Amino acid sequence: MKTETYKTLVQACLDSEHNRVNEIMPWDLTDMMETKAPLLLDVREPDEYNLVRIRNSLSVPRGVLESACEFDYEETEPELVTARDRDIVVICRSGYRSVLACSVMQLMGYRSVVSLKTGIKGWNDYDQPLFDGSDEEVDADVAWDLLNEPIREDQKSPV
Repeated sequence: MKTETYKTLVQACLDSEHNRVNEIMPWDLTDMMETKAPLLLDVREPDEYNLVRIRNSLSVPRGVLESACEFDYEETEPELVTARDRDIVVICRSGYRSVLACSVMQLMGYRSVVSLKTGIKGWNDYDQPLFDGSDEEVDADVAWDLLNEPIREDQKSPV
């Protein structure tokens, strides 16, 4: 039996005929924000979100997304539960977790959900403003360093 990898799971969500995830680029998001008020959903972990984020984004970590999308759970996020017909842009660090989150949200009935391709790293590369947990603007070079931690030796494939 063939096992999937993280990247093949993401690619399957992008290629699926029945539950295909759409992506937008950072410049598409800036255009969208000029004409609409999309819900910006950041699915990174709280420590990542507090370091650097897009202003006015909603933090719902990927690990609690499903319960945050429904009423009657400790993780319930009312703004998200009631946004099934709203334009939602899902954000992560590089655009992979957001694809998986979009796929699940589509299965849960969200009708207009897209992933920010290249993630918050691409947003920074496109010279768009980022903010920290105190809502202070983060310098683009500082953000780059925070978003591009090197992979440790023990995290690398032995093959």
